[in-house]
Amino acid sequence: MRTVLIILRKEFRQIFRDRMMIPIIFIMPFVQTLVLVYAATLELKDTSITVVDLDRSDYSRNLISKFNASPFFKVNFQDYNYSNIEDDILKENTKSVIIIPDNFEKDIRNSIPVNLQMNINAIDGQSASLISIYVNQILAGFVKEKILHPTVLSQGQMPVSFNVKSRFLYNEELNFKHFMLPGILVILISMISIFLTALNLVKEKEKGTMEQINVTPIQKWQFLTGKMLPFMIIGIFELALGLTIGILMFDLPFEGSVLTLFVFALVYLFAGIGMGLLISDFASTQQQAMFTIFFFFLILILMSGIFTSVESMPDWAQTVNKINPLYYFMRILRSVILKGSTIADLIQEFLALVIMGVTIMSVAVWRYRKTN
Repeated sequence: MRTVLIILRKEFRQIFRDRMMIPIIFIMPFVQTLVLVYAATLELKDTSITVVDLDRSDYSRNLISKFNASPFFKVNFQDYNYSNIEDDILKENTKSVIIIPDNFEKDIRNSIPVNLQMNINAIDGQSASLISIYVNQILAGFVKEKILHPTVLSQGQMPVSFNVKSRFLYNEELNFKHFMLPGILVILISMISIFLTALNLVKEKEKGTMEQINVTPIQKWQFLTGKMLPFMIIGIFELALGLTIGILMFDLPFEGSVLTLFVFALVYLFAGIGMGLLISDFASTQQQAMFTIFFFFLILILMSGIFTSVESMPDWAQTVNKINPLYYFMRILRSVILKGSTIADLIQEFLALVIMGVTIMSVAVWRYRKTN
């Protein structure tokens, strides 16, 4: 253990002597947070919604068919009691729940105003706004087709108005910055864990110090532990700094547990540092490492759902995301920060990160032993 602490102290000294490291550690969080937080999302499509039909009438089924025909929605029709609505939204089984009340058709025929309830996951405020707009457009079309139909008016019925009461969960003000900030933190932590780890190890190869270390009594696990721990500590510091900036400058709500968030972050950093170590095993120069990182890192970011909706991606892309650690960590950060989710709520994401972390690190360590 004493050997690991000596290597750890040497690494911190080396990091802070590097003139490029200080701006990356202390300035990059401010720049990324202030610039990238205003990035825009793409259009919404194939959004999963649940329709709870408490009326089960011809009119309600006709309205559901309107949602099914829309290119914006993918309907999960359910006809049970709505006691599990918030749990479904919490687990992200659906983006929105629309409740068709009892006596829906009867009230329309009797010219009584109809109240529909719509519960929307508003973590992504822009998507929530679009969902609300598209739903109201479909309802307007339903009104025009069914309620204002000439055969209906000829029977002496008066047009019926709809009052849709939307309840935006987890992001009541539809503040898009609250959606973007957790995604920016994912990029920030990933840069530290993958980028800096790979470059640091490759730099040892270029300077020739790797060969010198290999002939010393230092064991491989001691060397790698001493090399990786500083970036894990820096990663946690960057996460805390980014959260502080978000809370102070953008009024970012924090509904979850700090301990839960840091536990997830440590698991993700383990996987990210393993990726950095794996890249350094194959790269001989820092230039090679940088090209490799940018190639894979850009793909992982764009597919992770940080800027765009994963549900709008093709099926093959959603399948590829199953092995994308950034995708899981992005979901975790948004859920813990904005929803207050616990490890039990995110057990699938937690296990996925653990499996990927252990697999990537094992391959990286095996490859390192084979080539050095």
